Amino acid sequence: MLSRKAISVRPLAPEDRDAWQALWTAYLGFYETAVPAPVYDTTFARLLGDDPRDFNALLACADGRPVGLTHYLFHRHAWRIEEVCYLQDLYAAPEIRGQGVGRALIEAVYAAADAHGAGSVYWLTQDFNTTARTLYDRIGIQTPFIKYQRA
Repeated sequence: MLSRKAISVRPLAPEDRDAWQALWTAYLGFYETAVPAPVYDTTFARLLGDDPRDFNALLACADGRPVGLTHYLFHRHAWRIEEVCYLQDLYAAPEIRGQGVGRALIEAVYAAADAHGAGSVYWLTQDFNTTARTLYDRIGIQTPFIKYQRA
């Protein structure tokens, strides 16, 4: 079991490509999906870019080794003056789950949102993701919204 101090969270760096890709591939696999190689290339470049429309990325590390990731985005909202923060992807390697990685990543996104002036942070998960929802119920508030998308 790791102590909270053993987990560090830091921004994604260019030299993290292989570790990031392995973690994101596992995350996509959990949701039974995959993306082609050009999407990996484009997403990684965007995560490291300086376009404010692009996602940001953080890695959680244990003993200096990346064991989790999150991607998040700031965007305008029609009901608010300030921007809001959408946490799109959150993943902790299976062997490290339950040891504070997910919480550390969410809290780091909360801190980034606060620094950005975005008081609202939101995310989605599938209803069957019971392990993650146990954490989410402790660190967030479930809303009554149901997601729809174009058929």
